[in-house]
Amino acid sequence: MQNPKLMKLINEWSVLSPTDHQSALTHAVVQLRIKTPQNSADRLSQSKSLVLQDSDLLQKPAWRHRRNQSQHNPVEPQAALFDPMLNLKGEQMNVAKISESGKKQKKNWTSMWTVLTSHQLVFCKDKPEHSLKTSSRTDVLELYGALMEWTTEKSSKKNVFQITTNTGSQYLVQADSHCTASRWYQAIRTVAKASTEECSEFSLRRSNSTDLSPRHSSLPGFASASPSTKPRLPIHRRSINMFSGAKLKNSTSDSNDKNRVKSRLKKFITRRPSMKTLQEKGLIKDRVFGCNLLTLCQREGTTVPKFVRICVDAVEKRGLQVDGIYRVSGNLATIQKLRFIVDQEEELDLDHSQWEDVHVITGALKMFFRELPEPLFPSRFFQQFVEAVKIKDTQPKVQAVKKLMEQLPKPNQDTMKVLFSHLHRVLAFSKNNLMSTQGLSIVFGPTLMWPEQDAGNMAVNMVYQSQIVEFILNDSQEIFSMKT
Repeated sequence: MQNPKLMKLINEWSVLSPTDHQSALTHAVVQLRIKTPQNSADRLSQSKSLVLQDSDLLQKPAWRHRRNQSQHNPVEPQAALFDPMLNLKGEQMNVAKISESGKKQKKNWTSMWTVLTSHQLVFCKDKPEHSLKTSSRTDVLELYGALMEWTTEKSSKKNVFQITTNTGSQYLVQADSHCTASRWYQAIRTVAKASTEECSEFSLRRSNSTDLSPRHSSLPGFASASPSTKPRLPIHRRSINMFSGAKLKNSTSDSNDKNRVKSRLKKFITRRPSMKTLQEKGLIKDRVFGCNLLTLCQREGTTVPKFVRICVDAVEKRGLQVDGIYRVSGNLATIQKLRFIVDQEEELDLDHSQWEDVHVITGALKMFFRELPEPLFPSRFFQQFVEAVKIKDTQPKVQAVKKLMEQLPKPNQDTMKVLFSHLHRVLAFSKNNLMSTQGLSIVFGPTLMWPEQDAGNMAVNMVYQSQIVEFILNDSQEIFSMKT
């Protein structure tokens, strides 16, 4: 005959967590020793009852879906362990969602009421008054296949851990207390592991449908089920193998995105029209800045670029007496705006108020010469000009420079003639603008010429550049056969 009190303890045994088994067993033994009967037959009966038979223990089903759990009398110990009302009833935690399905999001920390259930982590704006179903749930994280890790790189806050779901979404959870954060970390990790194992077990059973039916029919509580009734499947039908690691999914997604971008770029490059076609359609216009001097003059039907002429005319009209003309820099943003208008072949009126600063016009003119692919003094003639200015006698030097000028293309010769004639008129007002021949040569030397390969000493080249321009300025009338 079995002891009624012991049977009561056995029934309570099934709902206790593993950590409480030892203490419960000790309590039962103590109670039995206190009330030891005098009869030897009773003592033998109690001794036998202390040995738990297999029939006395609760038979845990090999697998049972949580939706059907309410249909069976036994309470699964694991479910009781994860009940939020027994462990984590809910706390205010700081939460930030940094990624959704692999796409990064702006990190915004929000204080959320956090509740842990047997399979999910629920975030609510406010504390639920009655139940989670009636509360304002902001986000629900399915924990099967989720990854957990502490992080110090994603946030400057302390006690931060990251949750990566099986869909690639990432959440940061933080608490001011390290104890609180550690408790939630361990609890969520345990739930995630249990959910993953449960879904994994179901996937393995699901893979062989012929074995699934007999096993379920042999489980306690399934005998009353109708043979025609199909077992209800879990909510998430896909195998856990697909969610074995969010990092793997992210890497695969990134690889697919890269391949997709490469494919689209390849198609675009193979189908893109030629430069000539775009120019014929008017989609790309020929530029002025950065265009070869010969090409620009051929396009405009002249030997001197129109932009050079209108800049020279504007400076001579209102800038000859301006202090530091060509030496003082204009506003770079305004210069770039002027350049953009010229390149777009829009109507350019330098008398407009937005170009009232003459230093903007002189800056744009110098930029035009600096950005020529081939300088006004072609690079292949640079060394020959250097050798010419080394001649000591003035007349042979003039003849040598003049002979070099005659070898240059017609647009280069005519543009030089217009520019140096203009600089002569600037020097005529040197008392007002305080610009000398040496000052102009220092400004225009590196702007009008440079060697093909700047392998030599840059400082030496700059000296020769200035000397060549200064010599041409002093003897420009004879070199260019100008009429006085």
